[in-house]
Amino acid sequence: MDLSQKDWKTKLENDPNAVILDVRTEDEWNEGIIPNAILNDIYKGQGFLYKLDELDKSKNYYVYCKAGGRSAQACAIMNQMGFETTFNLEGGFSQWKGDVAFRDEN
Repeated sequence: MDLSQKDWKTKLENDPNAVILDVRTEDEWNEGIIPNAILNDIYKGQGFLYKLDELDKSKNYYVYCKAGGRSAQACAIMNQMGFETTFNLEGGFSQWKGDVAFRDEN
């Protein structure tokens, strides 16, 4: 399900069963992330699918990429794999107005 930036953020903040999934590349990830996101680069192909298989399908997944295209694709793949609830962030990280975290350089 595609959600606007505002709806995605509101739903996420009120969801105790939420997991934030970033499907961008590692280079994009290094430019900043939505706090508490886990990285699974959709461009990794089979590796992406293997990582999805390790996730709890009963959780609610809030998925984003840079502009919304890859995350929409990821949500479709996840739904086919049996994930019950996925939310695509319309406009992606490039339009994100919420908090941003950066990976520790240590």
